[in-house]
Amino acid sequence: MRFCSLGSGSEGNGFVVEGGEAGSRVRLLVDCGFGRQELERRLRVRELSMADLDGVLVTHEHGDHVAGVARLARTTGLPVYATHGTWRAGALGDVDAGSRRTIDPHRIFAIGAMTVEPMPVPHDAREPAQFVFDDGHRRLAILTDLGHATTHLTQVLRRLDALVLECNHDVELLENSAYPPSLKRRVGGAYGHLANTSAAALLARIDHSRLRCVVAAHLSRQNNRAELAQGALAAAWGCDPAQVRVADQDQGVDWIEA
Repeated sequence: MRFCSLGSGSEGNGFVVEGGEAGSRVRLLVDCGFGRQELERRLRVRELSMADLDGVLVTHEHGDHVAGVARLARTTGLPVYATHGTWRAGALGDVDAGSRRTIDPHRIFAIGAMTVEPMPVPHDAREPAQFVFDDGHRRLAILTDLGHATTHLTQVLRRLDALVLECNHDVELLENSAYPPSLKRRVGGAYGHLANTSAAALLARIDHSRLRCVVAAHLSRQNNRAELAQGALAAAWGCDPAQVRVADQDQGVDWIEA
């Protein structure tokens, strides 16, 4: 299995997960917060095209995660997987009925050779979910856009080989930012986004026995810095900060073998 980020942050998100053997390989796009031209450009950087994708998984209905999903589905006919609540929220309303796949956030399902385990998460969306991917050899979790870690999450995040984990903000930078008080409360609240310290606390609680790669994601341009996120996760993982990769807004992160 390998994965990459096309970009991660409040201006647009997208990850590609690839797994399976030659002849049965599956490539899945997790969220698409980019318009068609920008998506095509970012895919080319990773030596991919839209024709290389086998499906789109949607975490929730916020624009930075779904802005390009409907047009992508209309253009390619790709299946789009989302929870009932995410469909009901309306942001994916232009996706043709033939492309819609409704998933249960508590039930494991398969897309070709890839097993997908959804995780319900606390976030200010209709029925948000994040995902664990397993191709029979490696296990990857992509976990962004949540306000706090739940007991269920720590149970699902077991035997991971790789983890993408939200580090949205530094608490002090957010508190001293120009954001209005209401937005500070939303971002830092129980249904907002993980702070570096909260992400580190979650990482410290999960099993590290197989964990070989950690990527910090969804960093705020205004309220975080890469070195702060890396330092927090490195302390929890017990490694040098340079070992923690960062998926940023502009460059994402290049292919990583899980």
